[in-house]
Amino acid sequence: MSLDDLVTELDRRLAAADAALTADYRGDRGVRQPVHTVYVPADRYDVRTVADWGARARAALDEYAGSAADLAKILNVEVGDDVYDRVRAKLEREPIEDLRVDFEDGYGNRPDDEEDAAAIAVAQAFAAGVPTPYQGLRIKSLEAPTRRRAVRTLDLFLEHLGAIGDGFVITLPKVTSVEQVEAMVFVLETLERKHGKPPLKFEIQVETPQAILGADGSALIARMIKAGGARVTGLHYGTYDYSASLGVAAAYQSMEHPVADHAKDVMQLAAAGTGVFVSDGSTNVLPVGDAVHDAWRLHFRLVRRSLARGIYQGWDMHPAQLPTRFAATYLFYREGFDQAAQRLRAYLGDGESGYLDEPATAAALAGFVLRGIECGAIETSEFDNGDLARLARRAVPEG
Repeated sequence: MSLDDLVTELDRRLAAADAALTADYRGDRGVRQPVHTVYVPADRYDVRTVADWGARARAALDEYAGSAADLAKILNVEVGDDVYDRVRAKLEREPIEDLRVDFEDGYGNRPDDEEDAAAIAVAQAFAAGVPTPYQGLRIKSLEAPTRRRAVRTLDLFLEHLGAIGDGFVITLPKVTSVEQVEAMVFVLETLERKHGKPPLKFEIQVETPQAILGADGSALIARMIKAGGARVTGLHYGTYDYSASLGVAAAYQSMEHPVADHAKDVMQLAAAGTGVFVSDGSTNVLPVGDAVHDAWRLHFRLVRRSLARGIYQGWDMHPAQLPTRFAATYLFYREGFDQAAQRLRAYLGDGESGYLDEPATAAALAGFVLRGIECGAIETSEFDNGDLARLARRAVPEG
């Protein structure tokens, strides 16, 4: 058998595997990932919400850390004027990157007429409110007790929503089976036809042990991603429901508990190469009253911890968490920027870095820089246009 014949036979034998790899691992979607998702209960959302959160975040920064030196002292890290000014500018310009109006735990169980009215009011307010890069709603779960209410709320919301932008996303909570993901796809297909909407996207909230380990011993989250196909854009970790489901005492439920790390490790593995974003959860220790400094230190540390683990998104539940969200994020990218830029330039043939980087690492370095640019930690002026174009290409490896 000649070499050409051998390769032809290999192509035949591996055709199905090649096709499956391409279909299941689509790679980077080439879109911005928000650094956080802000959850606002449906009865507290209106057209002023985004502006109000920004104002309250700036007020907290002014009251408790009016300068870079003040913030540095509270957080026990070096915070220069540049980072401090960037954080304050972010709170002015874009305090919320991803907004989720919550009809689930943050809203609770209400009479049908009350939730109906809230769904309509929120949908109408979306069009008139301050836009955010990503926004959407969290419905109740598709488990039997809340199934009808979840679909009814989504139906009413879509009926009164108007135009839908690319950043619109729905969060599906408490997912316990692959069949629920398949059912969500069916729901969206049905409502799209009913209301004349474009294909809708959704996130899977991982807050049940069944999502991580099924009754048959398999990692169901990977099968859930496959079942949702291109509609699934993210996996969001639910800190407290998941920890409680595993019997962790309330005082020890945390984003950094070992059970949380295990769940997020599985989520990262399942999402790798699929283009699905992974988001960490939240801390329920809020920066209010006399606890602001302690809560800021905790939140700052947890955000930095997630970033170091390769999880670039998390939840924020209170306006006063925004200063430490952006401080932690900006410091992470600013501290790593010089080395990443040097290594990228060396990889692209411009100078030496002291590292022998492979294509996958170069892609990760480019992704790091581009994430920093997208959130405002790094200015595009720090690269010329040619560099940015090459970085963007490098961030999405060729298939």
